[in-house]
Amino acid sequence: MIKWLLEQYVRKTKSSTFSFDEEINTSLLLSFSIDKAFAFLRGLRMVRANGKIRRIFFGKSIVLFNKRNISIGNNVNVGDHVRLSALGRGQLAIGDNVNIGAFSQVIISMTFSDIGEFIRIGNNVGMGEFAYLGGSGGLEIGSDTIIGQYFSTHPENHNYSDNTKLIREQGVTRQGILIGSNCWIGAKVTILDGVTVGDNCVIAAGSIVTKSTPDNVVVAGVPAKVIRNR
Repeated sequence: MIKWLLEQYVRKTKSSTFSFDEEINTSLLLSFSIDKAFAFLRGLRMVRANGKIRRIFFGKSIVLFNKRNISIGNNVNVGDHVRLSALGRGQLAIGDNVNIGAFSQVIISMTFSDIGEFIRIGNNVGMGEFAYLGGSGGLEIGSDTIIGQYFSTHPENHNYSDNTKLIREQGVTRQGILIGSNCWIGAKVTILDGVTVGDNCVIAAGSIVTKSTPDNVVVAGVPAKVIRNR
């Protein structure tokens, strides 16, 4: 009965075709349900902050900075030891049905002298553990994109052309990063400033993306290049 109820819940909220593996037993589901109940209780602090009744599940040791500038949608899971830092001109906005893996850092910016822009994560985005999302120049991730572990984005570059000055004193440039919808981004992918990734793209694990891509392509390499169409 518990298995059937949970299956119906997942089908209603996330995937209409979901079904549990036959090896999943009731005791395992009970343990999982208890963990989710505690995660929901931890997420209530964001429900109070946003003034709306939403299902938000927080893991252990979540750190929030500038909470009033954080917007979180419905049925969002944030893993253990995640930091959400919203020092920016725009919001750190997370859509519905999003999963952010444990130990991830989602940080618009870290400097009070020149605060960053925004981070916007669309609906139905799944992200693996140990991600680093920077938003100093602006970062947008389209809906239905799935992302592996150790993903990182860096929408900012340091200037270094003047050899008479320290690099840290030469300022930065910011263009922003846009990632399309329905993309599959493999583990340990890095995306640098100024890049637009088209819709329906696949980026191979370990790639470093320095140039924009069209829609419907497979990208791989260091630096990443289009290797074929989808």
